[in-house]
Amino acid sequence: MSENFIPVNAPLLDGNEKKYLQECIDTGWISSEGPFVKKLEDNFSTVMGRKHGIAVCNGSVALDAAVIALGIGKGDEVIMPTFTIICCASAITRVGAIPVLVDAHPETWNMDVDLIEAKITKKTRAIMVVHIYGLPVEMDKILALAKKYDLKIIEDAAEQIGQQYNGKQIGSFGDISCVSFYPNKHITTGEGGMILTDNDQLAEKCRSLRNLCFIPEKRFYHEELGYNYRMTNLQAALGVAQLERLDTFIEKKRKVGRRYEELLSGLKDKLEMPLSNTAYAENIYWVYGMVLRDHVPFNAEEIIKRLGENGIGARPFFWCMHEQPVFHKMGLFKNESYPVGERIARRGFYIPSGLAITDNEMRIVSDKLYEILK
Repeated sequence: MSENFIPVNAPLLDGNEKKYLQECIDTGWISSEGPFVKKLEDNFSTVMGRKHGIAVCNGSVALDAAVIALGIGKGDEVIMPTFTIICCASAITRVGAIPVLVDAHPETWNMDVDLIEAKITKKTRAIMVVHIYGLPVEMDKILALAKKYDLKIIEDAAEQIGQQYNGKQIGSFGDISCVSFYPNKHITTGEGGMILTDNDQLAEKCRSLRNLCFIPEKRFYHEELGYNYRMTNLQAALGVAQLERLDTFIEKKRKVGRRYEELLSGLKDKLEMPLSNTAYAENIYWVYGMVLRDHVPFNAEEIIKRLGENGIGARPFFWCMHEQPVFHKMGLFKNESYPVGERIARRGFYIPSGLAITDNEMRIVSDKLYEILK
């Protein structure tokens, strides 16, 4: 890769990361037994307004544990967006449950909450809420439906750490909420994730599932099958350092979003830009995504290719769950169509917007977009 290449994401690791990692090495605490794991759990759950935080090795297994801990199983239905990453649906199918899909909202790209109630049946056990890219799902309507039909809420807040909905932290709404600490997230541990809940029993269940379902008083005696979902002390040390600067990171992300909005204002006839805010939230710009307008004579795949040829990283939007071959092989989603999700999956893309991006790099990206589109 050229040294002048502008990656789609680059994290900031210039705080206490080296200091805390050195402490792990100096003390020998590099496994999941080290003290930074508990410190990250305590600090992160406090920031998120939750009683319990359970650190795990990535965000995908956080979703797996959440589904299992809630007792969701064969034949149960879980309502979720079609426009999301596959680990949301795979967590449901792995336990024999059935994902029931909802189309995206054309402006926020989140699950269209007004389409959910029609999908609820006697088999529905939960709604999986996934906050997509920069704006949260309209949670008041979700909470009302959950109460009306006695449903659980699984909240995937991976892309919006630090975001708020009407002043309340995203990640604090689910019976169980999950986040990812992958390098493109607002704070990173390299790989890693966290399960959040206020329910003591769910927390204990998730802790047990994370650690092979060891029984504390009889360690190698097992009444249930668990998993090794543990986070290492090294990962947690990174997370503790990152969390110290979360407010700064959020401010930087919003600054990047506002700057791109300014730089790309002349392309609004070609690109549908992200909403800067809704009635309940200000965009946190996890990524700076755009959708090619229908009259532009090529799709996202082509513009990503052209940007790449010019030394600029870009990524496509998620590909919808109902169009995933693996689920068709399982007999799921046959003849289902979700036009909004299908359109933004084909015409949506995002440009470099990581925490380490510079103003000069944003100018280069913007200039190249003008060149390609005009």
